[in-house]
Amino acid sequence: MKIGRRKLKMHSIILFILALLLTIGGLTCYSIYRNVAKSVNHMYEPLDKDSKQQDADIGHDPISILLLGIDERPGDKGRPDSMIVLTVNPETKTSTMVSIPRDTRVFMRSKNTNIKMNSAYTYEGIEGTVQTVEQFLNIPINYYIKVNMEGFKDIVDAIGGITVHNDFPFTLEGVHIPKGEQHLDGKVALTYARMRKEDPRGDFGRQQRQREIINEIIHEGAQLKSLKNYQGILTALEKNIQTNLTLDKMIDIQRSYKEAVQHVKQIEIKGEDKKIDHLWYHVVTDETRKDLSKKLRLQLNLES
Repeated sequence: MKIGRRKLKMHSIILFILALLLTIGGLTCYSIYRNVAKSVNHMYEPLDKDSKQQDADIGHDPISILLLGIDERPGDKGRPDSMIVLTVNPETKTSTMVSIPRDTRVFMRSKNTNIKMNSAYTYEGIEGTVQTVEQFLNIPINYYIKVNMEGFKDIVDAIGGITVHNDFPFTLEGVHIPKGEQHLDGKVALTYARMRKEDPRGDFGRQQRQREIINEIIHEGAQLKSLKNYQGILTALEKNIQTNLTLDKMIDIQRSYKEAVQHVKQIEIKGEDKKIDHLWYHVVTDETRKDLSKKLRLQLNLES
């Protein structure tokens, strides 16, 4: 994966959290570690199944992580604006990243009906979302990281902003972003991540910009430059992140999986936008879904 001039292509505001978690997982200074442990403890929210199943053998087994960016505002439970499944294989030192369009038509078992993927969160929160993604892709989800998109701007500001290369000028919500290389603060970065209607590529164009943002933050996190303001970063993370990753697991992932996360293959879920029962869906054929599941199961060392 080339990181030279930063026209970077990954996805969704959440992966930047993974970069920061990998970074803080590598800290050795005790005073910093103690503060990190306290913040991670505030972020920790296990899944029901965590107490019933054995963890993946960190350092040896492939793992999967569901990354969610929630458009969550005061008085509103919110819905996922971005959904990514990241699979990491430490043996092959490769990762795959699948962006799931939020309007993807899926079957929700607990409701016994078809819904839009992002509605699973509205119905049953993280638990329902994880279960629905597992069923759709036919893979287990080991861990999740949920990011409040409104709080994302605080996190970008805490690392000193990011640099992107904008393909064309646009204005959204009173914010104008010119064409070319731009250094963005948190507020403008959130606008850059959300714009869709003026992009001829629609939702896929938005996903590409979000991937660019995440790559830039991964790059910043890898440089450790941002840790000069580590306390500000921890405060922003603590307020806006929820995960079932403990600090010990973050440290193990940082040690054993960091190299694999540097080699990410992106997969977009192809489908057709259709209106069904007065609602628009992104409809994915069974053949496409099964082919995708096969690739992910191979990445996770599971039987087809």
